Amino acid sequence: MCGRYNFDGDTVDLREIIDELNRKYGPGAKTGEVFPTDTAAVLAAREGVVIPLPFIWGFPKWQGPGVIFNARAETAREKTVFRRSLEMRRCVIPSSGFFEWQQVEGKKKKDKYLFAQPDTPVTYMAGLWNTFATADGSEYPAFVILTTQANSSVSPIHQRMPVILGANERDAWLLDNRFVDFALERPGPELIHTPA
Repeated sequence: MCGRYNFDGDTVDLREIIDELNRKYGPGAKTGEVFPTDTAAVLAAREGVVIPLPFIWGFPKWQGPGVIFNARAETAREKTVFRRSLEMRRCVIPSSGFFEWQQVEGKKKKDKYLFAQPDTPVTYMAGLWNTFATADGSEYPAFVILTTQANSSVSPIHQRMPVILGANERDAWLLDNRFVDFALERPGPELIHTPA
């Protein structure tokens, strides 16, 4: 499960994304540690062009309060809430990495780690988006992060990890349906983790 991630606004590529978002939509997208229900910068395709957009993290639950903030890659095609988004509304979540926690025997508080790619300052996570209505009838876009089975670099801390895309795969994830199965079925890249 990926329940929080980091968006370091001082990183050049991420700063460009947030600056463009602020110019078009005004300030409001979260930087630093991003939580479910925050408005965050995502990349999505509009008329074949990849642009940054401000989306809320989490699909509303149909019954009861709260949000769904992850979708399992293995079952996304089977779940009604995710199926159409996987076919038509994919997004990319740019980040500095994602957080996971590990329970250590004898300690009350879990240890927190930031996972990131060792060779790039930006980690791109695969996501899905959709629009939802508020009580007053207005609509808002929201996203979830796709997760997969953790590889050997993440599994000592957590059994799941986001589906990670290379910088050169962002457009393929957004625009090429043939790339989707490949991205969902391959193991994730090796990551490093540091105490957070």
